[in-house]
Amino acid sequence: MEADAVSALRELLSEIVDYAGLFPPAQLDMPAAVTEYAAHRASPERWMLARFVVPIARLAELAATAGARLPAAATGDPWRLSGLVGADAAADAAAIASFNAAHTGRAMVDAVELKAATPAEVERALSALPRGLTAYVELPLRADLEPLLAAVKAGGARAKLRTGGLVPEAIPAPADVARFMAACRAAGVPFKATAGLHHPLRAEQALTYAADSPRGVMHGFLNVFAAGALLRAGAPAAEAEALLREQRPGALRFHEAGFEWDGRQLPAAALAAGRAFAVGFGSCSFREPVAELRQMGLL
Repeated sequence: MEADAVSALRELLSEIVDYAGLFPPAQLDMPAAVTEYAAHRASPERWMLARFVVPIARLAELAATAGARLPAAATGDPWRLSGLVGADAAADAAAIASFNAAHTGRAMVDAVELKAATPAEVERALSALPRGLTAYVELPLRADLEPLLAAVKAGGARAKLRTGGLVPEAIPAPADVARFMAACRAAGVPFKATAGLHHPLRAEQALTYAADSPRGVMHGFLNVFAAGALLRAGAPAAEAEALLREQRPGALRFHEAGFEWDGRQLPAAALAAGRAFAVGFGSCSFREPVAELRQMGLL
């Protein structure tokens, strides 16, 4: 790719992957996940990497395992962590405060993720968390999203969308994903995605790493985040849904003018603005997205 095209791609993919190697389908143990994350931080593709995702209940295990791998405080480059909140949000809040105080400058939980099914659950969970954290609330995809997103916004939080799983039934339809994204846009609530976004482009894939894995048509992260940028730029939900369904190799193009798909064009600035809305995604693999982008000729 030419330098300008790479620059446009960076606007869409900069710090987009929250590394979730502890979770299925990779489900690595802590030493392996820590080793992977440390290697990714030292790789040429680090610009795509964001936080390490860890259950708050395992923060002490992470600290003990990472040990000397954590950077010195003087570097100003701590490991950033996204902590998964458990059943006791107040206890998790205390654990975060303790961890951050003990590892100042070396590692910090600066984001949290939790689930809620009703506006009351959203309010209750967010009220127990300390200020200053970026909170993502995973919402039921087919619920009445308007009151849920209103509660998320009132709590100063962001939404979270589950885009896949270990069985075909766990993969939401493009229409449902587009509806969720459009609801977030209407509510003025940014979102992140999680699960099933290992691959750049929508395609049928194995859903786990097992030899007898079930298969399903998985969403592509280029589809999802380019669709988010289109929505942020004012496109209708139907157009975002069509982009989510795109499976043609080469149909999503990055060039000196920015991004182009099916006659629609977005400048690089619109890609950056879209990322302020469609923030990033959790993936149990960082190597796989990078390798497939290379195979597509995008890196």
